[in-house]
Amino acid sequence: MDIVSAQNARVKDWAQLLEKKHRTRQHKYIIEGIHLVQEALRAGADVECIVYDGEKGVPYALAGFENPLQKVEWISVTPAIIAKCTDTMTPQPVFAIVRKSKEPMQSLLSETQNLVVVLDNVQDPGNVGTIIRSADAAGAVGVVLGTGCADVYNPKTIRSTMGSLFHLPIVEGSLEALLPEAKAAGVKLVSTSLQAEYSCYSYDFTQAVWLVIGNEGKGISESTAQLVDDAITIPMQGQAESLNAAMAATIMLFEAMRQRLV
Repeated sequence: MDIVSAQNARVKDWAQLLEKKHRTRQHKYIIEGIHLVQEALRAGADVECIVYDGEKGVPYALAGFENPLQKVEWISVTPAIIAKCTDTMTPQPVFAIVRKSKEPMQSLLSETQNLVVVLDNVQDPGNVGTIIRSADAAGAVGVVLGTGCADVYNPKTIRSTMGSLFHLPIVEGSLEALLPEAKAAGVKLVSTSLQAEYSCYSYDFTQAVWLVIGNEGKGISESTAQLVDDAITIPMQGQAESLNAAMAATIMLFEAMRQRLV
């Protein structure tokens, strides 16, 4: 299929996906670039269509995915349409429209020693995306995004995940509802604190642990803090007062992975 007019109704729908309210209304989101489209297809994401620059043709790296048995529509468009529907200054010659999927909370409680990252009002899209990527790399079974976090389907968040968005469950919801359910299943809720007794290197991460990462400036909310079981600290020798949310999460995730691999 070819589309050449930027005024086409489908093009207008695609461009609207750059805004959260339209992603919510359409139950879809947009991913940009060859790598992310590859990862979505490999992971079996619910891809509605793949849109590519007709002047350049289907990117060579995606040619092997043109399976007629897959229910994915391939659409040729003009460079002007690509520019209208993408978020980057220098857009890549391909993007895809993906239908949202709703991950059940139970998918994170199915393993007795599960490792999960919980984000409490983490508002920077780059931090949210990087934490999802680190959780994937460290073998976590999923990520929970509480109310107030940056939208996981924001183009900046998606780019920061580098495709990890498609590799593990992302559950969104109210932490006041989700965290008690996890505690009832035997999960330990752990957060960071500069005044904590435990070092992250002495804490037992081999048990079922959910790491709670708070807002970049304010930390975790009072309601979440009341549910936390243990507070740990990341030892530092230099003069930095603290680490940013993504860095702190990554350090703890990889310490948990190290302990679980021993």
